[in-house]
Amino acid sequence: MHNEVMPKACKILSVIKESKLEYTFRVETDIIPEHGQFLQLSIPKVGEAPISVSGFGNGYMDFTIRSVGKVTNEIFDLKAGDTLFLRGAYGKGWPIEKFKDKNMVIISGGTGLAPVRSMINKFYNNSSYVKSLNLICGFKNEEGILFKPELELWKEKFNTIYTLDNDTKEGWETGLVTTHIKQIPFESFGDNYEVVIVGPPMMMHFTALECLKNGIPEDKIWVSFERKMSCAIGKCGHCRIDETYVCLEGPVFNYTKAKNLLD
Repeated sequence: MHNEVMPKACKILSVIKESKLEYTFRVETDIIPEHGQFLQLSIPKVGEAPISVSGFGNGYMDFTIRSVGKVTNEIFDLKAGDTLFLRGAYGKGWPIEKFKDKNMVIISGGTGLAPVRSMINKFYNNSSYVKSLNLICGFKNEEGILFKPELELWKEKFNTIYTLDNDTKEGWETGLVTTHIKQIPFESFGDNYEVVIVGPPMMMHFTALECLKNGIPEDKIWVSFERKMSCAIGKCGHCRIDETYVCLEGPVFNYTKAKNLLD
């Protein structure tokens, strides 16, 4: 009988240091997630943590993890060849089919780039899937920049705006992502576009408000809402907001619903 909360031991294939606080772990697995889903990563006798999938392919999955607590700190001590336990994938991912042939706008803040990385690479590798992609990626400072090789690749095919909140860097903008939304040519898209926003709750809140100020309808905005998950199957209630179980109905939400969940 299948046990949906039983984790499976998986071998770590590689560890990439993205920044001082963020590492990407490539794990051997036959699980095939949807873009935007999450898994529960665990270490026996330590605990587990919900982590979004930042990439996947034939026989592997990537998790870009920020060291912020007991479980993630222990995971950071692991190396290639060690074992990490996975269960999932869980939740509802990005509505990829709805994005087909659209002018896409993706706005990310910090580690919020991780949950959209696999989707961006899908668009990069299948250039006819979307009509266009406008990408705004913001980081607090130069030390926190993630996925540097891919950021360079994406510039080849997409309209990219890379910005640092406070630092200056050659070829980069300075300022919060909200200050650069006005550079996106929404007027040229007609009605054929969708907007994805991913980052810390405050970043998503104010970025969505800025989009609304620019005339973008609520139903064209999508966010990935990550709260403190526990069971990931809607049984424990840790992620419940009013009547919404984020682990079951999300983590991806349309803004028409997400506006009442952002806190």
